[in-house]
Amino acid sequence: MFESLLFDLMLVVLIGILSQWIAWRFRMPAIVVMSVAGLLIGPVLGVINPQESMGELFSPIITFAVALILFEGSLNLDFREIRGFNKPVLRIVTVGAFIAWIAGSLAAHYVAGLSLSVAFIIGGLFIVTGPTVIMPLLRQAKLKPRPAAILKWEGIVVDPFGALLAVFAFESIRFFNNEVTLKAFSLFFAASIFAVFVGVAIALIVGRSFERGGVPEFLKSPVLFAVVIFTFVLTDEIMQQTGLLAVTAMGMTMANMRLSSLADIRHFKENITVLLISSIFVMLTASLSSEVLLAIFSWKIILFVVVMLFIVRPLSIWVSTMGTELTAKEKTLIGWIAPRGIVALTVSGYFATILEEQGYRDADVLIALTFALVFSTVIIHGFTIGPLAKRLNLTTTDESGVLIVGGSQFAAEFAKSVKDTGNKVRIIDRNWASLAHARKYEIDVHIGNILTEQHNYDLDLTPYRFMLAMTRSDQYNSHVCEDFIPTLGREHLYQTNVHINDGTATSASTMGGHILFTPATSIRELEDRIKSGHVIRKTLITKQYSYTQYLRERDDKSILLYILRADKSIEFFSPEVELQAQAGDAVITLSSPIKTIERVKDRLEEENGHTEVPIEKIEELFVK
Repeated sequence: MFESLLFDLMLVVLIGILSQWIAWRFRMPAIVVMSVAGLLIGPVLGVINPQESMGELFSPIITFAVALILFEGSLNLDFREIRGFNKPVLRIVTVGAFIAWIAGSLAAHYVAGLSLSVAFIIGGLFIVTGPTVIMPLLRQAKLKPRPAAILKWEGIVVDPFGALLAVFAFESIRFFNNEVTLKAFSLFFAASIFAVFVGVAIALIVGRSFERGGVPEFLKSPVLFAVVIFTFVLTDEIMQQTGLLAVTAMGMTMANMRLSSLADIRHFKENITVLLISSIFVMLTASLSSEVLLAIFSWKIILFVVVMLFIVRPLSIWVSTMGTELTAKEKTLIGWIAPRGIVALTVSGYFATILEEQGYRDADVLIALTFALVFSTVIIHGFTIGPLAKRLNLTTTDESGVLIVGGSQFAAEFAKSVKDTGNKVRIIDRNWASLAHARKYEIDVHIGNILTEQHNYDLDLTPYRFMLAMTRSDQYNSHVCEDFIPTLGREHLYQTNVHINDGTATSASTMGGHILFTPATSIRELEDRIKSGHVIRKTLITKQYSYTQYLRERDDKSILLYILRADKSIEFFSPEVELQAQAGDAVITLSSPIKTIERVKDRLEEENGHTEVPIEKIEELFVK
C-alpha cells in the first residue's frame, strides 16, 4: 500500500521495538519474537522487503549496526569480571573455537553436502554466537555469575574472530588454489594486527581526552559514536572484516580504563543498541526470500543443524574446558547454549555473493544453511535456557536476598538489619554521596541506574529475591517495579508509599510493586523518623509471647517492617497482605526510642544512687 523507503524504515523500527515490548510483557526471548515478526511482514505476508527497497544502502546499514552493537558489547568486557575463572574463558575462545571450526566444517561438508572449500569458510563463521543473541537470552534466564559471564565473554570476543576466521579460510583457499600470492596472504595477518593496534590506540586517545576535559559532557556520546564508525571504516577499508576486530579492541580497552564518564556513555549506547538490534534483525528476516525458506526444510540442512546442536557445540566446550574449574552442570549448560545471530547472517550473505562470483556452485546454499542454524538455535535455545538452567540449579535460588534501590540513612539502617539476619543485601543508587551511610556499615553498594540495560552486566542480580524501591522519586520507584515484573514477579517487588502532601491515600493497584510496611509509609517519613532517633528493633515471638500479644502491647506509632522466619527467610509487611508470625519468628519494626530511653533512665538513676534524671536530658543524649 505504501511503497516507499521511508515507510519501510518506519515499519522495521516499529515492529522491532514492538517485538521487544511483547517479549518483555509476556516474558519471552526477544530474539524469538523479532525473528517471527520479521518473517511475517517479509516473506510470509510480503508487506516489505528491506533489501529490495533499500538497495545499496542495505549492506552498509547492517554493517554499521553490527559494528556499533559489537562495540557496545565490548564496553562490558571488564577483566575484573572474570577474575578467578579466566582460564575457562580463554580456553573456550581459543581451543573451543578451533574445535568448533574444524568440527563444524566437517559437518558442513559431510552432512550438508558443501564442497570442502566452502565448508571451511562457513565453518569458521559458525563459531560465533554474538552479543545480539546472547545478551537477550541472559537477560531472560538470570543465570549464576560464572556461566553468565562465560557465555557473555564468548559471545563478544569470538564474534569478530568468527568473521575473521571465515576471511582467513577464504584467503587460504585462494592461496592454495594459486589465486593469490604468499605476499597477499601475509597481508591479511598484518591487517588484523594493525586493526587491533588502531582500536587500542584510538581508545587510549579518546579515553584520556574524556578524562582530561577535552570533550564536554554533552558531546562525549556523539563523539564516541562518530569515532567508532571512523575506526570501523578505516580498518575495514584496509582489509575487509578487520573492522569488527578494531571496534572490539577499542571497546575492551575503554572498558578497562576505569573512565569516570563511561556509565553515562554506556547508557546512551545501550539505547542505541536496543534500537539497532531490534531493527536490524527484523530487516534481515524480512528480506529472506520464499525460496530460501523452502530450502531450509531440506533433510541435509535439518540434519546439519542437529549435528551442530548435539555434537559440535558440546564437543568443543567439554574438550576445551578439560582441567578447568567448571562443573559438569556448567559445562552442560554452556555446551548447549550457542545461538547464532546477526554477524552470521550478514557475513554469510557477503561470502555467498563472493563465492558465487568465484564460481562455487554450492555457495547459493549458504544463506539457507545459515538462516536454518540461526533461527533454530535462537528458537530452541531461547525457550530452553531458562528451564535447563533451573534444572541444573544454575539460576536464582530461593534465598531472601534484598536489593534496595535508593540510598539514604533509613536504607542503610534497614540494610544493616537485613545483613544481620544472614541474608544478602545491597543498595544501588545513582549518587555516590547517597551511599555514605551504607558504606559506613560496610553494606554492599553499587553506583548506577537500575533502569538501564547496564545493570545486567555490571550487577549480579542472582542472589536477590526481593527488590525494594526506596528513592525519593515515587515515579522512579514505580518505574523500577514495573520494569522488573517480568524478571522477578510482582510478588517480590515493593516500593515505599507515595508521598502525598494533603495526606490522601493512593490506590496500591496503580503502583508497580506492593506498598511497603504497615502502616504504609513514604521514604520521607521514614527518613524523618530515623533522624529523630527511631530505631529498628527485633522482637522474638515465642510460645509464651505470641504474635497477638505482641501486636496488642506494641507501640502504636511503630512501623512493621518485615518478619524474619525461623528458617531465616524474610516476608515484608504490606497493607495488601496480612502476615502472621509464629513461634520462632522475629518481628522487625521501626520503633520510637521511648522504651530504650526508659531503660537508659533506669540504669542512670541506679548508677546515681536513684537520683531522678530528667527524661529530656536522656532524649537529647540519645538523639546525639
